[in-house]
Amino acid sequence: MVSKQPLLRRIVIAFVLMTLVVSGVFALSIVAIVHFVEEHLVSQELDRELSIVVNEDLRRGERPRLDSSTRFFASHLPDYPVPQQFAKAQNGFSEVVEGDQAFYVLKRSDNAQSVMLVQEQHEFEAREQVLFNVVLAGFLLSVLAAWGLGWLLARRVMAPVIRLANQVRHRDQLHALAPALAPEYPDDEVGHLAAAFDSTLGQLRHSLERERLFTSDVSHELRTPLMIIASSCELLAEVSTLDVRQREQVQRIARASEEMRDLVQTFLILARARPEESSQGGSATLAAIAEEQGSRWAPLMREKGLQFQLIEQGRDAAQYNQTFLRTVISNLLRNALHYTEQGAVRLILENGSFRVEDSGVGIPLDQQEQMFQPFVRGAQARGEGLGLGLSLVKRICAHQDWAVQVRDLPPQGSVFEVSLRG
Repeated sequence: MVSKQPLLRRIVIAFVLMTLVVSGVFALSIVAIVHFVEEHLVSQELDRELSIVVNEDLRRGERPRLDSSTRFFASHLPDYPVPQQFAKAQNGFSEVVEGDQAFYVLKRSDNAQSVMLVQEQHEFEAREQVLFNVVLAGFLLSVLAAWGLGWLLARRVMAPVIRLANQVRHRDQLHALAPALAPEYPDDEVGHLAAAFDSTLGQLRHSLERERLFTSDVSHELRTPLMIIASSCELLAEVSTLDVRQREQVQRIARASEEMRDLVQTFLILARARPEESSQGGSATLAAIAEEQGSRWAPLMREKGLQFQLIEQGRDAAQYNQTFLRTVISNLLRNALHYTEQGAVRLILENGSFRVEDSGVGIPLDQQEQMFQPFVRGAQARGEGLGLGLSLVKRICAHQDWAVQVRDLPPQGSVFEVSLRG
């Protein structure tokens, strides 16, 4: 499983864990070595003292010359009886623990006779406790120092990476005149990463520029034939010899021409990708655009046997980009028309938002977000579209700082809601 921790924190954690392992092993090694050396030295000292007592003091009939913490015992000497607690001690050096007391014991046996020296450990334990406290304090201090040092080093190591990430994240990097990133960094891993970003961003800039030029050129060139089609429809509409069906066809062509003109204008503004130019295309209120689109789509819905309702639940006097708002409402109503076989479609206006409700096939919950992606169509695709209508709606809303979302409408259907104030 990939860690979700920030890289800087992971570096600090790795630094601290490494110190924990190294310092822990070092501290335990010190304690073990000290304990081993202590036993070795004590056993040698007791062996030397026992030899002096047996070979010198007892032979001269003197009492053993020992300090207050060391006692002498012998199984064959009534004056130095072996206490019961040490009777089972093994030959050689050993340690006997009884309750809170601990003793070092050195025992020698010869011809069923045994002699031993017993030394209390309280002095050694006091020294060991001091040593343990010093080692523990050093261990804790090393961990704290590792955390502080690891944080400083991680910040220093991550500084160029964080700087590069902020530069790449900045929107001006997609500008055609944006400077290269790599010259600002040394020839190391970060510099290589910056060079890779330069290469990728360069390709992205080229693709975006090529897309803008293509969209702008195509949209611009389509204006002339669309104007010809629109003017031709106006002339045909004035011909008195047309029957009802022919006039309906002329009106249909005129509506399609007007829709294409709006799309061309939309693509031109989006291709420029400059918010200050989004005022092009005129401005109008939400109610005006909704009434216009309602009168345009209501006849088509009635032809399909659907009811259409335009409901105003709140007044909104704000002015919005006419081209963008018309395109959004048109695409949502078209989508509702294609995916609704019976029932009704409602365009509901509120203060600062609107929504389109339908009684159509609905959208599964796991597919609702995907419906705003290009070339994605519902499972029961209708019409001849390519799945670009909702993608265009999403793109326009992102350009205008609007918000669009979709949800289910029980018992059957969908609701597309657009908030015009973010």
